[in-house]
Amino acid sequence: MKNRSAESECGFKETQVHLLRTVEKYLRDSDMAPTRFGRNVVGDPRFVFDLRRGRDPRPQTVERVRAYLEAVQ
Repeated sequence: MKNRSAESECGFKETQVHLLRTVEKYLRDSDMAPTRFGRNVVGDPRFVFDLRRGRDPRPQTVERVRAYLEAVQ
């Protein structure tokens, strides 16, 4: 029997890493400062720095970031 909590945690961490990679690519491609991105998208200038340090964003925050990235690309 598999440990479901370990699976869901691993899946969440994968999502978090994917989100960070996507944001980092956008920052490089757009030449936008991390503080500007955080302030514009989620109202938190430390958002990207906190993601880099392992912050676990709420699902609503993840959706807001993804919606922003889809709209600008």
